[in-house]
Amino acid sequence: MTDRDARLLRELVAAHGRTVAEEAGVGLRNTPQPLYQLLVLAVLLSARIRGSVAIATARELFDAGLRDPRRMTEAGRHRRIEALGRGGYRRYDERTSAQLGDGAKLVTERWGGDLRRLREEADGDVSALRRLLREVPGLGPAGTDIFLREVQRVWPEVAPYLDAKALSGARRLGLPEDAGRLTGAAGGTEPAVLAAALVRAALDAHVAEECLSHAG
Repeated sequence: MTDRDARLLRELVAAHGRTVAEEAGVGLRNTPQPLYQLLVLAVLLSARIRGSVAIATARELFDAGLRDPRRMTEAGRHRRIEALGRGGYRRYDERTSAQLGDGAKLVTERWGGDLRRLREEADGDVSALRRLLREVPGLGPAGTDIFLREVQRVWPEVAPYLDAKALSGARRLGLPEDAGRLTGAAGGTEPAVLAAALVRAALDAHVAEECLSHAG
């Protein structure tokens, strides 16, 4: 990695290093409620819908008090659908309401409402963690990657988690598609923040072009 590569990563992170949890107003900590909120956000982002709509919908659910599995279950189908609709998540509202209800039931019954128990069950194995997460209704491969990219901030055994989407951002920037080299060049940048910035470069060519221009 060259000095220019390191400069490019600094530019990217400074301009675009905001995690989706932060965008959704989730103050991520290794405690049950924010971990569950991150799971809900990842489920919403799993659908073929604009990310901004999924994030707005997550905010509506949380503002309605549906911040933990018990409240999500107790809210019932119609209240969940109303919150999904307010966020603009209308195309998938019926199915997603059912998935959120079933997912809340699973988290409660299997892990006592606490995703730290899922972490314990995986016992430090990221592949096992992915497998367990995929059991959550509505959480597809993309949503699982989103959860892992974000949760590495509080579950350090996951880091550095730069998935295929993040590495495609590195490729667009002309950087090596190697998680270890990228995190090394990014200095003290948290892997979750680096991953978020690289994903934005993958999703938006203008982001990459802007950073390449500023880095010289």
